[in-house]
Amino acid sequence: MPHQTGSSWMRRTAAAAAVGLAATAGVVAMSGTAHAATLRVDYPVTGTTHLASVNSTMSLGPGVLKSELDLTTADLTADLELPPAHGEFKQFGVIPVSVTTTFIPEGKTVGKIDQATGKVTSTSKVTLKLSNLKVAGIPTPVGDKCKTKEPVTITVTSGDDWNVLTGGTLTGTYSIPKFEHCLLATPLINLIVPGGGNTITLKLGTPTVPSS
Repeated sequence: MPHQTGSSWMRRTAAAAAVGLAATAGVVAMSGTAHAATLRVDYPVTGTTHLASVNSTMSLGPGVLKSELDLTTADLTADLELPPAHGEFKQFGVIPVSVTTTFIPEGKTVGKIDQATGKVTSTSKVTLKLSNLKVAGIPTPVGDKCKTKEPVTITVTSGDDWNVLTGGTLTGTYSIPKFEHCLLATPLINLIVPGGGNTITLKLGTPTVPSS
């Protein structure tokens, strides 16, 4: 494949995005001047996250990534919306534990598209809030403010299947900090949940142009 300059790649990307999205949704959302042309699209999102400390995998989504791409700088900003996720694991390999995790965004997801390869890297900050905790099938109160002491930073990078027009796979790793305000369950949660080595895989589908 012949080498493409950054400006050439951006022109090709803008043209391809315009043609592809116009065919899909009938309209291209581009605004601003020649110095600040943006493309606004929504990606459907599903995925999984594996929690290393408890060796448990939770399903994520279906949700949506509402993104805006600056066609001049290749900067990406987005709002990631995911529904609460249900998780189950066995503590010490014996005691069944279940919990609902809500992902609360802390600001925008920010990222960049590599102008030479089209690959994307993005970073999100989310607070994890826990509810509906059950230990051995017994409801264990955690109150309504049980959450991580600080936001979780999750950085993901696109895989070989990534295409700005069709979506693809984003993967990354992250660490979970300690929790607070979980009533009497706080020591138990902080004993078994926080830690590094957690992985996340997000599957982004074909984007659509929002109606407004």
